[in-house]
Amino acid sequence: MKAIVILMDTLNRQLLEMYDPASWVRTPNLSRLAEKCAVFDQHWSGSLPCMPARRDMFTGRLGFLERGWGGLEPFDVTLPQVLKRHRIFSHIVTDHYHYFKTGGENYCQAFSSWDLHRGQESDPWVSRVGDPASLQEPHYGRVEPQYEKNRAAFRREEDYPGPRTMSAACRWLEDNKEAESFFLMVEAFDPHEPFDCPQHYLAMYGDGYTGPRMEWPKYSRVSEPPEAIEHLRKRYAANLTMIDHWLGKLLDTMDQNGLWDDTLLIMTTDHGFLLGEHDWTGKNVMHVYNEIAHLPLMVHVPGTAVAGTRISAITQNIDIMPTILDYFGIEIPPEVRGKSWLPLLDGTARTLRDCALYGMFGMTVNITDGAYTYLRAPVREDNVPCYAYTAMPTTFGSFLGASVPEQIETGRFLSYTAFPVYRIPVSQAGSPFKIAQHGQRSLLYHIEADYRQAAPVEDEERIRSYTELLIRAMELEQAPEEQYERLGLKPDNR
Repeated sequence: MKAIVILMDTLNRQLLEMYDPASWVRTPNLSRLAEKCAVFDQHWSGSLPCMPARRDMFTGRLGFLERGWGGLEPFDVTLPQVLKRHRIFSHIVTDHYHYFKTGGENYCQAFSSWDLHRGQESDPWVSRVGDPASLQEPHYGRVEPQYEKNRAAFRREEDYPGPRTMSAACRWLEDNKEAESFFLMVEAFDPHEPFDCPQHYLAMYGDGYTGPRMEWPKYSRVSEPPEAIEHLRKRYAANLTMIDHWLGKLLDTMDQNGLWDDTLLIMTTDHGFLLGEHDWTGKNVMHVYNEIAHLPLMVHVPGTAVAGTRISAITQNIDIMPTILDYFGIEIPPEVRGKSWLPLLDGTARTLRDCALYGMFGMTVNITDGAYTYLRAPVREDNVPCYAYTAMPTTFGSFLGASVPEQIETGRFLSYTAFPVYRIPVSQAGSPFKIAQHGQRSLLYHIEADYRQAAPVEDEERIRSYTELLIRAMELEQAPEEQYERLGLKPDNR
């Protein structure tokens, strides 16, 4: 028995043919994979963005109510650790350099072996003292010195980190095709920004843009002209089409070695991205709209008739760990909050949960039951009280609490572990991801009728109902008490 997880970063569900047959984006190999899989229609994010999402996947628990971006905790029970205890070899091949940046500790090291392909985004890979001349080119959005250095090493398509990652996964499968069991995690940073790829992929979309560079958008309100945003969307599509092409080589390797017959395969993403929708580009600083939170998911289970079926049950990425353990016949640890998908896939269950809870630490807390989404915003502009609970006080390239050491407490604050942790106050000033101050408020949307979330529902009774659903979900996840106060959920609401 074997299992593979393919994770493409920043994969927008609404641009894929299996979710929108009229999509203008070319992803023939994702469509080819969908034909072998059950396609899930109500798959939602959990913790956001990149590293918090991965902690959810590795541990089977939502982490965003306790802390944000950071490494695996010493008390976390992780998928690679459990597999190792049961003598199942695990390997990760990735170009997601955040695993080796401060705030990404202990993830890859939990695998039996790991393989990193350098050069994405601001990975300090190509070492040159001076800044490249390309920094002086007219541009919208961001142009980062380190990436300009890195991209100088991409002389052929095969040199880009995404293609190198997929090629390495193919070689690993060829080298280990005779193994009785293994778990392989294949992570492509693409189509994450910067949306960079060989020109012939962009030419596929008839791009005639001649304005300032626009390939790495800021996380902000749209301020660029419409033609620049249209160019940005085509660059995203071109980047996606490139990594789809290289995914095809992995599928070819599966075909050539008969791996479909004994291999569970899961294909999903960590989050989506706004490309001008809701008048925003990016993520992290605005509401978690459907374009960010509603995710693609495809699952192939060998020896079953799931190919071509659709699953309407609400699922989340915290379910990946228990699904893989269930597939290998391993008991799911009691700390795990996710649920195995196998009962959905063999028809013995129709639902796993009545709602999905998702969000980013210190920002809105959101919930959906598939019919509505409720986006609950903090009630105070300074976003207090808000505490991070961690035994690993690192975050996105820095350290938590360094500016307020006198306010840090230690204790056994988390109910599911006896491990002592730091309790660190986190304010807007100390958070790497900040709520944009644009009059943000709590919003309810009827996404069955208004999927694009254009018109908030102003129905007090329904808002009250979804507030109660949110509270129940937070209680099930053992949310810290101050989260209720931060969101204006007073005791009488509970």
